[in-house]
Amino acid sequence: MELIFIPLSFITFILFGYDKLQAKNDGWRVPEKTLLLLGVFGGAIGGLVGMKIFHHKTRKNYFWIVYGVAVILQIAFVFYRRY
Repeated sequence: MELIFIPLSFITFILFGYDKLQAKNDGWRVPEKTLLLLGVFGGAIGGLVGMKIFHHKTRKNYFWIVYGVAVILQIAFVFYRRY
């Protein structure tokens, strides 16, 4: 079950980079709701890494809050399932 976090984190990371590129080029954007839901449902680590690397959505406090809480819960879930 916890292996789903790996592909979801990768997808979320890629979408942060894509959305940043589109923001610079005035192209089609990934909805914030999509980025937030991907983080909540398993892609939080990839999302946080994407925020830092691409410098994207870093001024939006609710992204930091949602992703921070999601990372803690996802890590706790993995440890709970393991032990």
